[in-house]
Amino acid sequence: MTTTHQFPHPPPEPGRGTADGHGQESGHAPGHGHAHGHSHGPAAPVSKHLRKVIAAILIPFAAAVLVGLTVLWPGGTPSHQRTGVGFDRQTQQATVTQVAAVSCRTVNTSGDTPTGDTSTAEGASAQAQASGTCRKATIRVDTGKDEGRTFTEIVRPDQPRQLHQGQKVVVAYEPSAPKELQYSVTDVNRRLPVALLAGVFALAVVVVGRMRGVMALVALAISFLVLRFFVLPAILEGSNPLVVAVVGSSAIMLIALYMCHGLSARTSVAVLGTLISLVLIGLLGSLFIGWAALTGNTDDNTGLIHGLYPSIDMSGLLLAGVIIGSLGVLDDVTVTQTSAVWELHEANPAMGPRGLYRAGIRIGRDHIASVVNTLVLAYAGAALPLLLLFSIAQSSMGTVANSELVAEEIVRTLVGSIGLVASVPVTTALAALVVSADRPGQARAVAAAGGPAPARGGRGRRRKR
Repeated sequence: MTTTHQFPHPPPEPGRGTADGHGQESGHAPGHGHAHGHSHGPAAPVSKHLRKVIAAILIPFAAAVLVGLTVLWPGGTPSHQRTGVGFDRQTQQATVTQVAAVSCRTVNTSGDTPTGDTSTAEGASAQAQASGTCRKATIRVDTGKDEGRTFTEIVRPDQPRQLHQGQKVVVAYEPSAPKELQYSVTDVNRRLPVALLAGVFALAVVVVGRMRGVMALVALAISFLVLRFFVLPAILEGSNPLVVAVVGSSAIMLIALYMCHGLSARTSVAVLGTLISLVLIGLLGSLFIGWAALTGNTDDNTGLIHGLYPSIDMSGLLLAGVIIGSLGVLDDVTVTQTSAVWELHEANPAMGPRGLYRAGIRIGRDHIASVVNTLVLAYAGAALPLLLLFSIAQSSMGTVANSELVAEEIVRTLVGSIGLVASVPVTTALAALVVSADRPGQARAVAAAGGPAPARGGRGRRRKR
């Protein structure tokens, strides 16, 4: 005689039936009144109705992103006449073939010893240069139409970059200058150490993350491609930087999240939480960038961009940078919060949406504290030379914060941090609502019996969510 199993019950034996989407044991046990012979695959993560709701939101959003990419897709980076200033110079690769010590006095073009006030920094430096030992470097051009051509360059003892024999360097080329002055060393060739470091990074990600790590690297490569071939050329072509940033960051978000975490309800909730937070960041950024009268034109590089392409909205470019910069940290927060709520539900399927939210938000508070601190320190580290300059000038904190250079970073940091803080309760609430709809019949049965959660799946394998 067979009997019907009731909750709580022991885990199914290997090879026997597994718990189905309604909390009933499925399989081929004889006499089981509610056995489902077709339930051999993984249980559905959420109800069919909620899957339709999620699809109804995300599919139109993905379609809108695709339309935006199609409409705004640039024909390529627009050309311009090179100015020879900053990064806007023709460059070639070169090698330092010889370095010889020479007296700075013999290479002084004026032929006179500086007689400035040596009590000042400028006078002392000039005197040291005149009486010190300089280095005369011979550099060979390795690429371009002048390959094999050599030129010399004098390196003063107080210059931060000293050259040595065999060193690979980058040289700037100015065709309109006199022949002996057409080439000059502008930087060091760092391709090898940077490539080696990137290889170590990729290896570490793959070794620790395995297949997830591989997918993360692929998503990272796609993100760079979107930035390189869509975001940057579209802005240079004159498209609105904010619109381009929203479309580009949305495309990156969809590709990266679904590629790394799979096409599931859990990932979809993280996408929705990220999207809502990005909208909030965009609104706050637009409001406070305009209110604080931030132009986005604060240094030589942004000034050069504005000079070459006057049609670019520099304040819009600043807002675009805030949105794109916040996306990476937002992904981390939303995915972590969604995973936390899902795991809480796995541990206790009887927990309702309110209990899941309360437990998840306690985890999120720790996440908020660490992430906000990380953002502030990251921006402070990037602006450390600027802050040091203000410290040397003995400026007050109010003066420092009011300057556009620092105010821009303050607005960027605070707007991004507000979006991150908001993403925790928003994503946690969405995840709690969605996951609590998973097998409500099973949750009620477990709560009524007061027993532990039923086992899901046999042979130690976890079901796909």
